[in-house]
Amino acid sequence: MASPKLVMQTTYAELLDRCANAAFDEAFAEEGAFVAKTVKDRKYWYFQSGTGESRNQKYVGPETLELLDRIAHHREIRDDILERRALVSTLVRSFSLPRPVPEIGKVLNALAKAGVFRLRGVLVGTVAFQTYPAMLGVRLPGARVQTGDVDIAQFKDVSIFVEDSTPPVLDVLREVDSSFRAVPHVLDGRRVTSYAAKNGVRVDFLTPNRGEETGQPQTLPALQTDAQPLRFLDYLIHEPEPAAILHDAGIYVHAPAPARFAIHKLIVSRRRQEGTAKRGKDVQQAEALLRVLAEMRPHDVRQAWDEARARGPRWRQLLDESLADVNGFTRDLMLKTVGAVRSLVPGIDLTFENPPARYDSSRDVVAFTGQAVGKPVTCAISREALDDHFATNELDKEGKVQAVLKNRTKIEQMMRTKYLTWPIEEPDALLIKTSDVSTLIRSGG
Repeated sequence: MASPKLVMQTTYAELLDRCANAAFDEAFAEEGAFVAKTVKDRKYWYFQSGTGESRNQKYVGPETLELLDRIAHHREIRDDILERRALVSTLVRSFSLPRPVPEIGKVLNALAKAGVFRLRGVLVGTVAFQTYPAMLGVRLPGARVQTGDVDIAQFKDVSIFVEDSTPPVLDVLREVDSSFRAVPHVLDGRRVTSYAAKNGVRVDFLTPNRGEETGQPQTLPALQTDAQPLRFLDYLIHEPEPAAILHDAGIYVHAPAPARFAIHKLIVSRRRQEGTAKRGKDVQQAEALLRVLAEMRPHDVRQAWDEARARGPRWRQLLDESLADVNGFTRDLMLKTVGAVRSLVPGIDLTFENPPARYDSSRDVVAFTGQAVGKPVTCAISREALDDHFATNELDKEGKVQAVLKNRTKIEQMMRTKYLTWPIEEPDALLIKTSDVSTLIRSGG
């Protein structure tokens, strides 16, 4: 019998594929033909309909094997809305996966049908985070927390390049709720990056701030709206992944790659005021994802980490500082995954306040507790290390404990050196083995 996790992943994979096919078929329902354009050695596809002056081209996307397969089977896909609704219901009811509140689902459905995601818009923020449990086949803490905000991001150069557009955003939103209104931008009242409805739903459009810091709105011609420029957003929305929103029959969207989402959350958390709810939420979402990704997608975590750090000293500073806010187990798990050491965390140290020691017979170690970033760290030294380097061969268990207390200063210094500068062996814990001692002593530990 298949495991519940495998059934969940299989069900979601089927839903995602059906949603992608349905979105493709609906976007290009009229009579026409697919044509390709080559730009800078890369092929892009468009759907051409009409003739002469009435000829129209709709952007399809960059060429991939998956896209070529959809083009080849265009209009062969039957209407399966009832089957998709059943899949959504199974994922929500049987596996308790999160779904947006109906008002948010309706807005996302309208934006998707208008072409926002076809034109390479990317869903970001909390609603994007809610797609990851189904995508990864796990339950994530905080994923069921609902929000009234929808955040859509797009690269400005992509918005210009696609040479296609959705209807005006306000028109699309008013088809869902006539109370939607344009919110004038605080720096330029003639420009609009946000739209709000009386029920509290808000839709914000964002774009990466790649040049000098600016708060001035930028135009996204493909989406017929302005967008708020944000630093670090280009990293987040680079190479997004397809996802299905669990509303009605499923909504096909693009969301940030989960590893990028987690690393981005850590970075931007340091730009928020300390103690604010948003800063805490950023860290919590990053922690939830990193615990899962370290096991399921370690390569993605390493790649996202390396790219962020390669972007410059400011990126490295914010990322390193953010690690002090992450709980010790998750922090160590991530550092182990990316091959980094704890000393990256500013101000981190392993301290001891004369902790009691005890002999742990199940592990054959003498154990005691240290402190790092205000949290306990389980420390231990093996029986072999004590016998080989502290002459405890003839001593019983209590004698070995007393030998540790007698050599407390030396052993604690070795612990500190290994904890801070050596590769992490076990999250939130430390063990000195007999093979470690000589190297630690030579290094001054």
